[in-house]
Amino acid sequence: MKYKIVRNTKYDFTGQSYATLYPNLHKYPATMLPQIGIEILKELNVKSGRLLDPYCGSGSSFASGLECGLTEMYGFDINPLAILISNVKFTKISINKLVETKKQFRNNLYEFLKNENNIHKLARPQITNIDFWFSKKIIENLTIIKYFIDQIENEQIHRFFLIPFSETVRECSYTRNNEFKLFRMKEQDLLNFNPDVIGVYFKKFEDVLFLYSNFYYPKLEHEPKVEVQYSKFQPQDDFFDIVLTSPPYGDSRTTVAYGQFSTLSNEWLGINYARKIDGMLMGGVKPKENITNGIIADYISTISKTDNKRALEVSAFYNDLDSSISKVSRSVRKGGKSIYIVGNRTVKNVQLPTDQFIAEKFTENGFLHLITYERALSNKSMPCRNSPTNKAGKTVATMLWEYIVVCEKMK
Repeated sequence: MKYKIVRNTKYDFTGQSYATLYPNLHKYPATMLPQIGIEILKELNVKSGRLLDPYCGSGSSFASGLECGLTEMYGFDINPLAILISNVKFTKISINKLVETKKQFRNNLYEFLKNENNIHKLARPQITNIDFWFSKKIIENLTIIKYFIDQIENEQIHRFFLIPFSETVRECSYTRNNEFKLFRMKEQDLLNFNPDVIGVYFKKFEDVLFLYSNFYYPKLEHEPKVEVQYSKFQPQDDFFDIVLTSPPYGDSRTTVAYGQFSTLSNEWLGINYARKIDGMLMGGVKPKENITNGIIADYISTISKTDNKRALEVSAFYNDLDSSISKVSRSVRKGGKSIYIVGNRTVKNVQLPTDQFIAEKFTENGFLHLITYERALSNKSMPCRNSPTNKAGKTVATMLWEYIVVCEKMK
């Protein structure tokens, strides 16, 4: 069965970016435009109820919900960095207290720096291959900043200070900052790389404080309930009224590597499983057999004829997406809506109809497919080309379109 797709230019938002409405406090890959969520919630006349995002990332869906008057939202993600970003963006924190804490923090830090021997009092952080990714001086300065952040007793303010710290870790590492995956700078670039770590941190702090004060804090006046959890979503029967999400488009290793992007930050934040996150995400565990039923089966069969290993990896992702949709479906009340915003990736020159798969699975779980809108994908921060055949030098354009799949629970 082919589920209806309608090209809708209203959702293109040409020339707009994430920053148009809600500038992100921290860089994060493949973030959904909040404008999409706002427009579709308005179209569906959603003004109240409990919202769920089972793969919430840095919280775009919550920004959409706030704009539409929703006051109770729940998100789940297994990337600690994503949860940190979402938590800070949607928690009301006194601006005055942030400014006061920063002054004390700065004074303490500079007092500490006056004695060069003080650094020897601090434990060296347990970061994988730390000397490969950071110079000795940068390690010392990051260690000092983190030490003083950890002295902040107020949990909400402590989290806030970690946002610019994470950005500083990334900017002051030897990683290529325009990459999602972990790639080291070229040797010749390392020679002139000597950032002022302390200066970078305080500049990042001022940037985050400005964005939070001007774009997020004003929306949190009535302190909406936004709960985010470090976990995979577990079903809560008939609990949610609306699902708004943009799930991964494929397994993290071969699409957007959320885990790799976040690895260094997560390790500096004390997450000991940081390097395992990509394997914990959807499609991380390969099955023994390929999917043989439903819309996706023929596409996987075609890939299998060329490369069965890749077919199994694709099957792993869709098995996990199927399981997740089943849990989400159980959790939506009758009459509730699900909105999934996805792209259809290409593997081995086979374009996979993820939008059709999602519509099919919700239908199997008691939903009615209402509409799928097609929008031009011109704003999302993703690689513009990839290598679906894994042959050196042979690349194709990645996704040009995104799909907004809307279903309603009937029983």
